[in-house]
Amino acid sequence: MDNEDIEGGEEEFRAQLGRKYRPVVAHDRAVLQMSSMDPGSTSDSSPKNVKIDGKENMGSDAREGSAPDNLRVNGSERDSKLELFGFDSLVNILGLRSMTGEQIVAPSSPREGRDGEDAPITYGPPKPSDVKLGTLMGVFIPCLQNILGIIYYIRFTWIVGMGGIGDSLLVVAFCGSCTFLTSISLSAIATNGAMKGGGPYYLIGRALGPEVGVSIGLCFFLGNAVAGAMYVLGAVETFLKAVPAAGMFRETITKVNGTATPEPIQSPSLHDLQIYGIIVTIILCFIVFGGVKIINRVAPTFLIPVLLSIFCIFVGILLASKDDPAPGITGLKLKTFKDNWFSDYQKTNNAGIPDPNGAVDWSFNALVGLFFPAVTGIMAGSNRSASLKDTQRSIPIGTLAATLTTTALYVISVLLFGAAATREELLTDRLLTATIAWPFPAVIHIGIILSTLGAALQSLTGAPRLLAAIANDDILPVLNYFKVAEGREPHIATFFTAFICIGCVIIGNLDLITPTITMFFLLCYSGVNLSCFLLDLLDAPSWRPRWKFHHWSLSLLGSVFCIANQVHPKNWYPIPLIFCRPWGKLPENVPCHPKLADFANCMKKKGRGMSIFVSILDGDYHECAEDAKTACKQLATYIDYKRCEGVAEIVVAPNMSEGFRGIVQTMGLGNLKPNIVVMRYPEIWRRENLTEIPATFVGIINDCIVANKAVVIVKGLDEWPNEYQRQYGTIDLYWIVRDGGLMLLLSQLLLTKESFESCKIQVFCIAEEDSDAEVLKADVKKFLYDLRMQAEVIVISMKSWDEQTENGPQQDESLDAFIAAQHRIKNYLAEMKAEAQKSGTPLMADGKPVVVNEQQVEKFLYTTLKLNSTILRHSRMAAVVLVSLPPPPINHPAYCYMEYMDLLVENVPRLLIVRGYRRDVVTLFT
Repeated sequence: MDNEDIEGGEEEFRAQLGRKYRPVVAHDRAVLQMSSMDPGSTSDSSPKNVKIDGKENMGSDAREGSAPDNLRVNGSERDSKLELFGFDSLVNILGLRSMTGEQIVAPSSPREGRDGEDAPITYGPPKPSDVKLGTLMGVFIPCLQNILGIIYYIRFTWIVGMGGIGDSLLVVAFCGSCTFLTSISLSAIATNGAMKGGGPYYLIGRALGPEVGVSIGLCFFLGNAVAGAMYVLGAVETFLKAVPAAGMFRETITKVNGTATPEPIQSPSLHDLQIYGIIVTIILCFIVFGGVKIINRVAPTFLIPVLLSIFCIFVGILLASKDDPAPGITGLKLKTFKDNWFSDYQKTNNAGIPDPNGAVDWSFNALVGLFFPAVTGIMAGSNRSASLKDTQRSIPIGTLAATLTTTALYVISVLLFGAAATREELLTDRLLTATIAWPFPAVIHIGIILSTLGAALQSLTGAPRLLAAIANDDILPVLNYFKVAEGREPHIATFFTAFICIGCVIIGNLDLITPTITMFFLLCYSGVNLSCFLLDLLDAPSWRPRWKFHHWSLSLLGSVFCIANQVHPKNWYPIPLIFCRPWGKLPENVPCHPKLADFANCMKKKGRGMSIFVSILDGDYHECAEDAKTACKQLATYIDYKRCEGVAEIVVAPNMSEGFRGIVQTMGLGNLKPNIVVMRYPEIWRRENLTEIPATFVGIINDCIVANKAVVIVKGLDEWPNEYQRQYGTIDLYWIVRDGGLMLLLSQLLLTKESFESCKIQVFCIAEEDSDAEVLKADVKKFLYDLRMQAEVIVISMKSWDEQTENGPQQDESLDAFIAAQHRIKNYLAEMKAEAQKSGTPLMADGKPVVVNEQQVEKFLYTTLKLNSTILRHSRMAAVVLVSLPPPPINHPAYCYMEYMDLLVENVPRLLIVRGYRRDVVTLFT
């Protein structure tokens, strides 16, 4: 090619103006020839000949109307044009297209044009794109279809019966608030630029990084996979109740809460649910393999029977008083509404029928776990972002509209169901929606089966594709088996999803599956809210969402809502707050007692888990801020030296009481808040005459009780063994009051340590002398067996106070301490009364009025005397003793309480005084 090719290019250029040209790409011959020029060459060098085929790719002269021959490449023009732009016009074209997510298809070779290598490179007319969806069909209807599902039909009336109208409204409000706040965060993230497919995986990965995106994406995958099992079980349960004859194993219930029912209640058998569920899952998998496009096309039609069935339910409720479809259905009655307002939490069997000996114990948190899958599905619109005309408009409007619509439907349904049927009917008829529907129950049966099968197909279709997308990003090598080429079906991922689904179907109980789904979706929604919170708070330059109705505080609140569901007892783990402030003085540069970290490690299984070490610096914050920083560094160094997983915190406060009160209220977040306060027993208070300690010690215990924190007080910390000091003997538990199983759990944690692994556990139960000790022993042994805990049970009888007053005090070896405590308390009360008479005021102690009943003081002293003597008699050689912590009596002098505690711990070398809090930390159930 020579210079004449360029000079004669005008005619060719004009002849080709009518063609449609593709954009220039990086490896085109024109670009390669231009980039091969030496920028340092002079005008004498031989220029390369350039032919550019498109008007949009011309230089500034072409855009200004100059002829193509002005593109004559010589030294001076190249220096003034090409070096000035540095080919930025070409780079920007490619960059802008890649930034908007447009796929740039590379030609196979420039030689495939006409006339050999100098032929212009062109594409034909662009292919028509698929039809894009609007807000209604693209977001609102898919979200509505995914939100409305099996829980509403076969569990919602039961939830109203168990929780009452009041608590059911709270359940709906809480779950609806979680999804509404998440929808706001989702809207903000989705409108912050062009959005690809992938739903929450893409959103969170773009905001917090691919590693976090993968974690949340896997939760979303598992949630959808397990949800498929929930839908299958719902369809099978509905079918077996609609057609009882189809059941191969039938179950009949004749009693409710121990009372015979007028008519037997038919309940689907577990084996029937398993067999039919596996068959249905396999059939759905074959459909997924063969008809994915058909599923996506007909999915909206599954919504029609759902909406029709809801209409029939509402009509049936309004006509119930006239039709009288069942004895327990009253129609809309004010009396029924009042009777059903309050909750009636109770035990049920696996079929949900009330049974005092049932295996399932229900509470408000359990109802939240059961109901929450009924509000999930808000990601359905964002998952289809590639098919939307305008994602930045459709996703916010459609998602929020679906969320508000379904929440309003649930609120209305709570009020109607609670006023239309008796509580017994609500709790015993799982398909009450079908019983009450107009004109006949078959309408609801068909609607439930179609809607659940449609939702199951969506889950089995979407979950494998999400897993394949995660695998294709090469973040987790273990997922490489699920990679698929673009445009191929994820068959291996589909098999894996079906395997998970079948495994959950084998469980055969919808009530056990739904809490699992709840946790997966809560983690996913928490990730979305946290992403929006961080983006909004950091306010990066690229954070400019079109959706303006959001605030970082709403995203933070939504994230807190998602992670504040109460942890199940089987997953409870201790998060100790180690109170390092000494009761006396420590040597200089010693931040806390050297054995505190050793004990903190004993509260963790295999040493894993977080501890929070806190101390209090008395003084003014502005004056002591630097001292607090220095003390915090010393404490952190000590923690690292002791190889304890934990963090150090120093709080500056006017005094110890106020400092601790602030710590116990604010430390931690959600389920990461500390749940146990660990401190040393103040053994030195009387010896060193530290008169302020009793009030501070009692105040800390009361603060823990108010803040719902467990308490572990260590006596004999100086003698606590380190990891190399092996202990022998027993770990003795004096189980006096119900503590949620905390004492049992601590004893099991001690056994996991090398220093205590050779010990055995003994459980001492304190009983009145006239009680049936053998029955109590058998009950405790059965309880421990169900908890999978090996322990010897010993029941000890203790004489009551009335018997003691008649027979006189027993001659125990602790009697001297008892008499001394009596004498000190008598003197203290005498001084307190004299001070009150002198000042003419009521009895005061620790700056507040108190009430002293001397007979009650004697009783408390005698009780601790007997317990101490029992411990010394049976556990003198124990490696460690655990005993229940008695709460400080109300309006009682702190000094008297310290005397009781001193008498309790007298002569016991190593003692843990334990108080649980208002929840169980162990459970019989797996």
